[in-house]
Amino acid sequence: MNLDLGPELEAFRTEVREFLDDYKDTHGFFHHEGGYHDATLKLYRALGARNWLALAWPREVGGEGKHPLYEFVLWNEMARCRAARPPLGSGIVAKTIIAAGTPEQKERFLPALRTAQIAFSLGYSEPEAGSDLASVRTKAVRDGDNYILTGEKRWTSGGHRADYLWVLCRTGTQEDRGRGLTILIVDRRSPGITISPIPATGGERFNEIFFDDVVVPVANRVGDENGAWGLISIALATERHVQFSPARIAQDFDDLVAWLTERGLTDDPLVRRRVSETAVLVAEVQAHALAMLEAVQDGRDAVVEAAANKLAGSEAAQAVARVAGDLGYPDSVVADSQIEFLWRQSISETIGGGTSEIMRGVVAGQGLKLPIR
Repeated sequence: MNLDLGPELEAFRTEVREFLDDYKDTHGFFHHEGGYHDATLKLYRALGARNWLALAWPREVGGEGKHPLYEFVLWNEMARCRAARPPLGSGIVAKTIIAAGTPEQKERFLPALRTAQIAFSLGYSEPEAGSDLASVRTKAVRDGDNYILTGEKRWTSGGHRADYLWVLCRTGTQEDRGRGLTILIVDRRSPGITISPIPATGGERFNEIFFDDVVVPVANRVGDENGAWGLISIALATERHVQFSPARIAQDFDDLVAWLTERGLTDDPLVRRRVSETAVLVAEVQAHALAMLEAVQDGRDAVVEAAANKLAGSEAAQAVARVAGDLGYPDSVVADSQIEFLWRQSISETIGGGTSEIMRGVVAGQGLKLPIR
């Protein structure tokens, strides 16, 4: 499968690879704590110095005004060498502020986001609202020029390090579902916020965040009150092409083949068959990525293509990671080896960013026009 995107994008890909020569050992794609976080922050700021965190932002707000495919090339190469994932701040947060923020919000946040001087964490999921965000219960009540925020967020990655939390909260009734939701920018250091760690099998720290009568200025509301549902859709639409990179799956597969080769196992017919079957899954991920990129390039709504890409990619990541263990090789479960780690971190792949069940629902309902109950 050839991801050849034309001479201009291929030239940019070469430039990105040359840039990454100094950062390919960052290891921020999977690892997020301790020195890994410091190295990733250094990388983000180096990207900011080149204005690469704002590649597809409009020029009038400090961006490069490039086609979104430039972002795909950048973050696909980042995934290939496992340097880092795209930060939420310069992606979902910044693009929503560009689309719906006030002039004051744009002036206050955008320069710092495109240079990686501040970090955001996404406060969407809750104990009773994971993939079904219309069920969000964290509540914000208007009190003059402020909102009073109460409730809980869970599985919040990076929440303990973020400067600000991008909080989806309920300003309408529970019966309003998605029509009663609002986005607030919440200073993580505000009184009334408590953050507790949730360790993940892959070594990443997730968090549960409690809001106990947290005061949030109305000036920190993004868009209209009860208008978050449309903003979420816009944000996802502008970020789908960077959320699951095919190069990451290809690199996982290459690591698996190298591991098997080093142990002299590739002449075993059973191993060769399993590797061949897995290679087909990797090629399918690349094909789905091409379909998604074609939609993005044509300016079409890529909801279905992105859902199919995420579904294929996350399930392929798990399939690749399971091969060595399924074949019964004892050293595939040696703690902290690369193969063992790939298996351990892959467990959450079909949950984060939308479960496989939700992705299948999008493909069936919006793509195949099947009735979804």
